[in-house]
Parts: sequence; structure tokens; C-alpha cells
Amino acid sequence: MLPARFLRPRTLVRHAASMSTSFPKHFLSTDQLNAEQFQGLLDTAAAFKKAKINTDLLVGETLLMIFQKRSTRTRISTEIGMQRLGGRALFLSSDDIQLGVNESLKDSAHVMSRFGSALLARVYGHSSVMELAKEASVPVINALSDKYHPLQALADYLTIQEHFGSAKGLTMCWVGDGNNVLHDYMLAAPLVGANIRIATPDGYGPAPDVVVKAQKLAKAAGTSVFLTSDPVEAVKGANVIATDTWVSMGQEEESKKRVDDFDGYQVTNKMLEHAASDHIFLHCLPRHKEEVDDEVFYGKRSKVWDEAENRMWTVMAVLAKLLEKK
Repeated sequence: MLPARFLRPRTLVRHAASMSTSFPKHFLSTDQLNAEQFQGLLDTAAAFKKAKINTDLLVGETLLMIFQKRSTRTRISTEIGMQRLGGRALFLSSDDIQLGVNESLKDSAHVMSRFGSALLARVYGHSSVMELAKEASVPVINALSDKYHPLQALADYLTIQEHFGSAKGLTMCWVGDGNNVLHDYMLAAPLVGANIRIATPDGYGPAPDVVVKAQKLAKAAGTSVFLTSDPVEAVKGANVIATDTWVSMGQEEESKKRVDDFDGYQVTNKMLEHAASDHIFLHCLPRHKEEVDDEVFYGKRSKVWDEAENRMWTVMAVLAKLLEKK
């Protein structure tokens, strides 16, 4: 029989995240999950947060964290989250290991699989995380690639669930770049029964294949995906308005052009006059003033600090599910 200290966390994971179909070995993008699995992770995270879980559920497990791209929230949330679950996390920057440079991705994946229980990778190209998943014998978690950012989508939708009780029937709105965060955002919307309205400047829209996937999921769920280049049109009636940086890491040389191209996309209270009266604002951080003004960012409808905290509870749910002891 399990010691008493194990029972409650295990019950939370298995009850809240019970799945009718097999959960994927790796967590690389939101479209790997069905609605039940995505909601299960949200419910597990919510239960962990409510209970302020500190447990030895993952005692003896080690997470190897590969960071080609730096991050405040990803590192802090994952290291502390793994600690709260009883395991340990080892941070590996590009100065510690030169992933795919001095040693191939394939060889790195095989070596690290012998030491860690799981790999978490924050990389530039999505092909890197795909190759790690192909070659690793342990679970791989995508902590950000140029195409997807599934952990951020989980944190955002947990924040929405906390505020509204459920995302079902809500209208989400994205104003800004058609980037990796948006990709998972729009793939997740149909899974929770939400509509999504997206405004991006011409030439900065989401990847066509992701749009097709999102539209297919929306059709099956009875929800909608609306794309436009007019931010005011996108904001109309929205319950949740989200944006992100216009210049991602690695795009610094494009900074001036991007800021010019995104003129008129700054989220302001004037823009939000067109949103639903109960709307909230989200930004995954770090934030720059050209993306959203101070009045909105620090305003009473902003949930950015809840959103940042929820990065920890949601990555804990993912870790607990991928590494749960049968």
C-alpha cells in the first residue's frame, strides 16, 4: 500500500487527468491532445494550486532542462514546480551543452536519456525538439520552439478558467504577431469550446498549416476561427484579449521594421471599448510598451501576474502526467 503522503497527489493526477485515450509520451504541441486530455491537465493544475501541493510524488525523478533561449518564467516555474513534486531539475544552458554543435541532437538525446527521467527543451527551431523526441527514450516537453509553445497555452487557459469558471462559449482574441504562442492558443480554443478572433498585420499571420488544423478542430467542436488584419474588428465582443512581444528572441535585427509594421496594434483602453464588458487582458511576458500601454497592462482587468504564476502549476500537471508512476 502507498504511504499516505502519496495518496492525495496521485488521486489528483488520476482523477482530474483521467483520459479515455492514451496520453502522448511527449508534449510537443497542443494538437497532440484531445479535449478531455487538455481539460484534464487544466483541472490537475487547478487542483495542485488549490492544495498548494508540496509532495514527493516524483521523488527520485530528474528533469534535464535544455535552454538554447533564456527565459525567466520557464526556468523558475519549472525548477520550483519539479521541486514541489519531490523531484529535481538540472538547468543546461547553451554554455553548458552545445546542442547539435559539438554533439549531434541524436547523440545528445541518447546520452541524456540515460541520466534524466524527462527532457524539457527551450529551443530555436521546432525541428530540434522533434528530433529530441524521436531519439530520446524518455518524455520530451517542448518549453518553446519557433512554432509552438504549449506550456504557455495551458497557463493562459488555466487563468481564463479561474476567472470565468470555464472557457466554454467565450470569445478569445489575439492582437499581434502570428507566432508560436498564438499557434497553441488557437489550437486550444476549440478543445475548451471557445471561439477565437485573430488580428495580425499583413505578412505576419499564423502558419497556414496551423490555421487549417485549428479550423478543422473548430468545425468539429462547433466553434469558430476568425482572422483579420483589423485589431478593432478582432476585439469586438471578445472576453479575453491577449498579445505577446512583436520581436522574439533571434529577431532583433528586424526590430525597427516589425515595430513599424505593427503600428496601430498596441492594446489600449480605446481599443478595448469594443470588447465584452467582462473582458480580461493577458500577456505572456516579457512586455514592451509598444505592445500594450501601462493603463491596460497594470489595469484591473489585467491578469498577467496570475498568468505568470500559472506557468508553474500547469507545468507541474504536465510533469505529473508524463512521469506518473503506474
